[in-house]
Amino acid sequence: MGTELLLEIGTEEIPAAFLPKALRDLGEIARRELSANRIPHGETRTMGTPRRLFLFIAEVAERQQDQVIEKLGPALRVAFDEQGSPSRAAIGFARGQNLDVNELERITTEKGEYICARKKIIGEATEGLLPAILTKIITDIPFRKSMRWSDLEFRFARPIHWILALYDGRIVPFRIANLESGNFSRGHRFMSPDPFPVENLEGYLAGTRDRFVVVDPAERKEMIRRETRTAAATVGGLVLPSEELLETVTFLTEYPTVVCGNFDREFLKLPQEVLITTMISHQKYFPVADERGALLPHFITINNTLARDPSVVKRGNERVIRARLSDARFFFEADRKIPLDERVEGLRKVVFHTLLGTSYEKVMRFQQLALWIANQIQPSLGNKAEFCERALRAALLAKADLDTQMVCEFTELQGIMGREYALLAGEDPVVARAIHEHYLPIAAGGELPKSDEGAVVSIADKMDTICGFFGVGLIPTGTADPYALRRQALGVIHIILTKRYPLPLGSLIDRSLAILGPLLKRPADETKAAVLEFFRGRFENLLITQGHPYDVVDAVLATGAQCLVTADDKIRAMETFKSDPDFQPLAVAFKRVVNIIRGFDHGAVDPALFSGPEEGNLHEAFLKIRETVASHISGGDYSAVLFDLARLREPVDGFFETVLVMAEDERVRFNRLSLLREISTLFHDIADFSRIVTESQG
Repeated sequence: MGTELLLEIGTEEIPAAFLPKALRDLGEIARRELSANRIPHGETRTMGTPRRLFLFIAEVAERQQDQVIEKLGPALRVAFDEQGSPSRAAIGFARGQNLDVNELERITTEKGEYICARKKIIGEATEGLLPAILTKIITDIPFRKSMRWSDLEFRFARPIHWILALYDGRIVPFRIANLESGNFSRGHRFMSPDPFPVENLEGYLAGTRDRFVVVDPAERKEMIRRETRTAAATVGGLVLPSEELLETVTFLTEYPTVVCGNFDREFLKLPQEVLITTMISHQKYFPVADERGALLPHFITINNTLARDPSVVKRGNERVIRARLSDARFFFEADRKIPLDERVEGLRKVVFHTLLGTSYEKVMRFQQLALWIANQIQPSLGNKAEFCERALRAALLAKADLDTQMVCEFTELQGIMGREYALLAGEDPVVARAIHEHYLPIAAGGELPKSDEGAVVSIADKMDTICGFFGVGLIPTGTADPYALRRQALGVIHIILTKRYPLPLGSLIDRSLAILGPLLKRPADETKAAVLEFFRGRFENLLITQGHPYDVVDAVLATGAQCLVTADDKIRAMETFKSDPDFQPLAVAFKRVVNIIRGFDHGAVDPALFSGPEEGNLHEAFLKIRETVASHISGGDYSAVLFDLARLREPVDGFFETVLVMAEDERVRFNRLSLLREISTLFHDIADFSRIVTESQG
């Protein structure tokens, strides 16, 4: 039977972005520390607001669990002489364990009989251990940024103003910084700031609620979700969903209230993304839309107080949004006075990186690369020449909106504004779409370019960035990846796999490095090898996280990953074939082939040197499937290749059962090794089967 433990850390407002992780860490650290101290407990629950982190643990045991410690001593033959008297070794060991020699025990291990000291440590009262445990829990909570205050050395996300610590209703006494723990909490900063006493969880939750604090973030989130829907319905609309914004405002408030405001309908003439970005990213407002998703001239704001006069709050927020949207309209109208293609020259003033030149120079580079890529693939729409022309145009205009006032003010809109300005200037809609799509994917698992033009420019831009930074020696190390090269490499991989582009990765890198030319600070071949290995690592991690067996991934990639689509197809075929009854014996046979021919380079097979039918049978089976295997590989049908290879199982088994490969006759031995080398080459076109984990290894 246990009792409840309550801990509340009252602070100044902690940033909303810190809170979800801080609450997870608080629970994990608490469980870790209680476990380390052998204190059983029940449910662990964390809650919090900007001004408090709260921990509740149910059924905390009143005492530690007892512990039996066993210490191994010298071997029995060393500990006692032939007469059974304890030796100096045994006496010394007993003294070191604070035991009498007679209290030592004998145990049998794999190495023989030994003496040991077995001591039972009686668990201490939990109440006496909690001060140190709670202190450690608080000080161990990690924050990506912390601060000191007053003249204290202690650091936390924000200054701590009070600590509530109760065990079975009694204060757990300890001191952190300049604060003593106590039995009081506080209500809302503005609506009920005075302290109030707490005895238990029920009283804490009731007391905070009575003082305008909803401690549970899940409850606050549901309140906001429900009230915003109601507010949107009053103006005939729906809340434009944004889970990220909902999470943010949940952790910006202790007592959320909803106010619906309006803005001038004239602002709806701005691109919808401008309005949404202004409301969500800059003002933390929920946009309101109709059933078709078109914006309405309304917004919903979340307050952290219960306003005496909501109309005052409404008018204040309307003034703010009017000013922000007026600025956006000014930028939009000013930007339209200069055509997008004329803004390309302005990129000469925008530095991409001191070692890699301006954004203008980058555009000129990846425009060349985009044309090369476009010539390697077959577009899904239109003829090749028109497709290449659209890709070139999209690449030229891809970064032009970086020179606009709108993107300078709202950086999140890069690409989006490029698309909008291109459409207004009369550019081909496909080109305009590609301008936006070339930034995709923005995050892991994010949306990919739908058009081939957008995909081509996206790959070209990302490859120029990756090869450029590798070429000047700025390579990701450990967790440090300041230029997001890992994300960009994954973006390239996802696009190529989704679009099934037959792009040879080595050739793509060669072309990018050739265009970078004199900017490279490392030899091109060295840079290429590093970039290839970088892509292989990202590709391998992606495949494994998708659930493909590691040994299959490793076996296929060991034969090369020049074409990502081909490698992916081989892995999927291998994974399917692995469940076939012939797979395991075939893999075992191939491993045997590899082991025997290791170190043997090449040789021609001479059937005249065969001394038994098994050699001829294997060679004949090889000749029969060689052409069909080549045909299936050419057509990308790797499942068919594997089932063809499975036909070699019986002749391979028969060969090894009756033929001595390492014959004394050098010509015969050389001939048999040459035959096995041909067989292994056939398998190696798919994967290195020697890396497959077989049942005998598993």
